[in-house]
Amino acid sequence: MFHTVLEIELRQREKVEDIVRRTSTDAVYETLHDEIQTLKILPGTKLSETEVARRFGVSRQPVRNAFTKLGNQDLLLIRPQKATEVRGFSMDRITHARFVRLSVELEVTRCAIQLWNLERQAKLEANLELQEQAINSGNLTAFHAQDYEFHRLVCELSGTPMAFDVILQCKQQVDRLCVLSLTKDREAKSVLADHHQIANGMASGNLEQAQSTIRKHLSRLDATIDFIHETHPHYFE
Repeated sequence: MFHTVLEIELRQREKVEDIVRRTSTDAVYETLHDEIQTLKILPGTKLSETEVARRFGVSRQPVRNAFTKLGNQDLLLIRPQKATEVRGFSMDRITHARFVRLSVELEVTRCAIQLWNLERQAKLEANLELQEQAINSGNLTAFHAQDYEFHRLVCELSGTPMAFDVILQCKQQVDRLCVLSLTKDREAKSVLADHHQIANGMASGNLEQAQSTIRKHLSRLDATIDFIHETHPHYFE
């Protein structure tokens, strides 16, 4: 089928506009996602498409797209004829997400032990060293990033890389609380100690040690969640 020069130009222009739109959407999404996750934007904050578009210097469509993406991740509450707002914490969603994450991480550890060798251990130890450096330098942002990488790396080295997609979805339900719980150097050191025990359990083939540490590791937020729920009930739905 033949196309006129005008049709070809229109299609090329549409492709360029689509790329620009997707790029703008990504920029808005990534910035808002980071601000929501790090509590720079608190639960309950109302967001206006018009104001956000003005802030980023884009049209409302990329903002709408970004809002939809954040809504699908349970970070925004989007309701017809009402203001969009940052979702509060939900005890039901948190409980469900933590149950799923624990189940997945326990199984990932079992798979890892079956494959574990010196090469895999060396890669994990390199990550642990970066965590240590981040704590020693007082850079908790870097530590949080390496904590994320530790769990991703365990999934990859266990031969189940896609399991981290599930873990990541679950993490997003509690990541804002994780930011609150990692504000103290002592707590970061406890998390690192857990990581070392998990790594040692896998290296020695001790499934019971590795899994019991994972249970302890993922339960560290219990007190934080209860405290925030009690002292800041307005953060919760």
